[in-house]
Amino acid sequence: MDVNAIVEAIDRELRSCGNAERAVRERVYLKSELDHLGVTVPETRAIVRSALRGTDVDHDDVIALAEALWAPPATDHARSSVRPVHERRTAATMVLIQSADHLGAGDADLVERLLREARTWALVDPLAADLVGPLSEREAGFDRILDVWAQDDDFWLRRSALLAHLVPLRQGRGDFDRFCRFADAMLEEREFFVRKAIGWVLRDTGRKRPDTVFAWLLPRAGRASAVTLREAVKHLSPEQREAILAAR
Repeated sequence: MDVNAIVEAIDRELRSCGNAERAVRERVYLKSELDHLGVTVPETRAIVRSALRGTDVDHDDVIALAEALWAPPATDHARSSVRPVHERRTAATMVLIQSADHLGAGDADLVERLLREARTWALVDPLAADLVGPLSEREAGFDRILDVWAQDDDFWLRRSALLAHLVPLRQGRGDFDRFCRFADAMLEEREFFVRKAIGWVLRDTGRKRPDTVFAWLLPRAGRASAVTLREAVKHLSPEQREAILAAR
């Protein structure tokens, strides 16, 4: 497979779909230091899907595509930027997610590096929830990796260890005990993105298992932040919400 040709095709389509006004707004909203083109997430997803359609990619192709898109674009006379481009990085995450069948625990070092370099929920969250989540569910090799991330000094890694449980638990599967072990250790953190992640996973778990969420959260209501509780109680019964708020 011609990796460079696919990267160039994705880059070309992203730039053709760009919206300058949206790019400015998004860069301000995300407090981003990257270049922005102003392409929506659905548009980016469709561009990546179209570029990969009909191609015979293997593991090394997937990694090469993701690495090339994550890096700053090559400079030429018409393109002076040497900064990474947000939408190219979004496309890199989507290459990995759409090709997750080719990946495994052996690729955790790459994913960890991308999570550390991302520095924004807009890139961290899909990598953690939509890539690491399914991979960790099918590969026991991720157990140790998530244990390490949950104690990392980088709060984006800690957030990722939590969000890796989001999709399986939302669908009624997943390792709730492991998530609870991580969440319990982080429950009194002051970092907003960690507090929000705990509440988010509890909220989505509560769609199918509200009683399980209630039983875990009630004795911890006094330790949990308001940010966590606002999210966590959304799918609980009125009586359960009242009991948790009273306990807080």
